[in-house]
Amino acid sequence: MKKIIAGTAMALIATTGAAMADGHSVSACLITKTDTNPFFVKMREGASAKAEELGIELSSFAGKVDGDHETQVQAIETCIANGAKGILLTASDTASIVPVVQQARDAGLLVIALDTPLEPIDAADMTFATDNFLAGELIGAWAAATLGDAAADAKIGMLDLAISQPTVGVLRDQGFLTGFGIDVKDPNKWGDEDDPRIVGNDVTAGNEEGGRRAMENLLAKDPFINVVYTINEPAAAGAYEALKAIGRENDVLIVSVDGGCPGVQNVAEGVIGATSQQYPLLMASLGIEAIAQWAKDGTKPAATDGKAFFDTGVALVTDKPADGVESISVAEGTDLCWG
Repeated sequence: MKKIIAGTAMALIATTGAAMADGHSVSACLITKTDTNPFFVKMREGASAKAEELGIELSSFAGKVDGDHETQVQAIETCIANGAKGILLTASDTASIVPVVQQARDAGLLVIALDTPLEPIDAADMTFATDNFLAGELIGAWAAATLGDAAADAKIGMLDLAISQPTVGVLRDQGFLTGFGIDVKDPNKWGDEDDPRIVGNDVTAGNEEGGRRAMENLLAKDPFINVVYTINEPAAAGAYEALKAIGRENDVLIVSVDGGCPGVQNVAEGVIGATSQQYPLLMASLGIEAIAQWAKDGTKPAATDGKAFFDTGVALVTDKPADGVESISVAEGTDLCWG
């Protein structure tokens, strides 16, 4: 597997640079789901560093919580009014954000989705992201291979992101199930599967408290869950605490996606069995480079060959490798982690 090394309401988080290009200031916006999740913190760091390097004035905005769609709409409107040349966006509501994204594009801004594709994906000029389906598929295949014959009788809890089912959550969920060998029915949504191994789905808002609460809800349905898919590592940490409270932390396989340093440490400590590592700093720095190029000569970024987006890479991190599933060690994941 290729390893890639990554190089409150509408609150202004940071402004860097004082750029000049062809005699005119070049500005850009970064709009993330929150400003507290380590993934988005690292994304902001990557964008800020590259903006300073290239002399671009960067304004960063974030929602109060994951799912705060209205704040993101207001941020895009602000960026249009302020004459930004481009926007980097991780959308909370990947479909409802499209009309205001189109307004930005009509006004001449380059809009790049980071991590989370819009619906449809070509509503943005380009997407720089992990292959989120592959990220899910890797942890699903690893979990199935680790269980071996016992996978046929698994009891699986699915800890998703949000009821609105943003694309990143759907892709990871459906990838996990596919990797585990479960028929996903409609691949564009989660929760319609009829495989008896799935105990149920609950939502976490991508944070630890949400993960704990969702795990408790699913355990109330079936206290013998033995496999837990989580949308990200904060949710996985919360799920672990819920399991620990009933003395089951050592006999449940938890898998996740992110690859932040706390999550990789949780793999090392056995809290998480395996995680798919992504590279937010690279996504953001490449996005700033793309806006700089757009401002210079109107060139838009191109997708990775054979894909509808620019793939910024993914690697499965575990110290318990499984036959047929490519992975890197926790030590390697620690060298590449963020947050």
